[in-house]
Amino acid sequence: MMYGKRWLNKFGFSAAVWVGFHLYFFFFIQDARAGYLGYLDILFLVALVWLTGGDYRGYRVYRRERERMMGQEELICRTIPDFENRDLAEHDVGVMERQMDRLYEENRSLQDYVARWCHEMKIPLAAGLLMDEKISDRELRMDMREQLEKMNWQMNSLLLGCKLHGSLLDIQVKETRLGECVRTSLKNNRFFLVQKGFEIHADIGEDTVYTDASWMVYVLDQLVSNAIKYSGTFQAAASGKEASGEAASGETGKLFIWTEREKERTKLFVEDNGEGIQEKDIRRIFEKGYTGSNYHNGKYKSTGMGLYMVSQIVQKLGHEIRVESKYGEYTRFLLIF
Repeated sequence: MMYGKRWLNKFGFSAAVWVGFHLYFFFFIQDARAGYLGYLDILFLVALVWLTGGDYRGYRVYRRERERMMGQEELICRTIPDFENRDLAEHDVGVMERQMDRLYEENRSLQDYVARWCHEMKIPLAAGLLMDEKISDRELRMDMREQLEKMNWQMNSLLLGCKLHGSLLDIQVKETRLGECVRTSLKNNRFFLVQKGFEIHADIGEDTVYTDASWMVYVLDQLVSNAIKYSGTFQAAASGKEASGEAASGETGKLFIWTEREKERTKLFVEDNGEGIQEKDIRRIFEKGYTGSNYHNGKYKSTGMGLYMVSQIVQKLGHEIRVESKYGEYTRFLLIF
């Protein structure tokens, strides 16, 4: 933009000079030959081309330097010694830094408060789960247990969400047995798995990977929870591990978890025979806040945060996650370590 204005100014000045010469010759040098004006026009054109070429070369140098500075992490006004209005730029930078520090402290205080609140609420929640066992009416006991388990799940998600997006994130990568992570996740979801009558087929073996066990359990919790949530009444395709695509029977929910080794990498599959994901949604399921067609149709409640958080955790751990689904048959998640 700056060089564009400079070029327009030069062109305007040159045009004014050209018009002035022609007017001078026309009014004051009446006996001048027309050839003189032709020579002057040629000289003017050569000078204009020379000036424009030099300006263009300077513009290219400017663009390269600008791109270099825009690619660095430092503040530009602090890296250029002769930066114009440096004092004003330094003042604005200082104001923004203080505002960012204040927002960071406010956000950290809020995260700390939410984390403490979740820990405090776990005490009465645990007491409620114990008291639930004493209710003689089985139907009432199961209904209350379901609501308490949902509260426990939501508080755990809230707590881990605060850790993921705040200063409380603590990742400890070490050699971890995937079988232990899977068993812990299934235990965390056992109430709803039993309630929905899921058939569980797990073949993990003794595979070990380098990851953070607690965060990996959270990832598996989300995938298993989604399998439970979206378990529909479809004729489901069993996993390639179990039945090579043969249809499963009836309405029984099925959950398949297994590992495969490929050279130096370990693959963990989590597959269910639920409703599946529509083709138009599958590319966006890891986007923040994306709820998909089923939510908009009123079939399920969703915040669109679960799989987004899963993708963020997997990325921070240095792993990879993929998804494959056929609507009305199955959904298969793949974690690559």
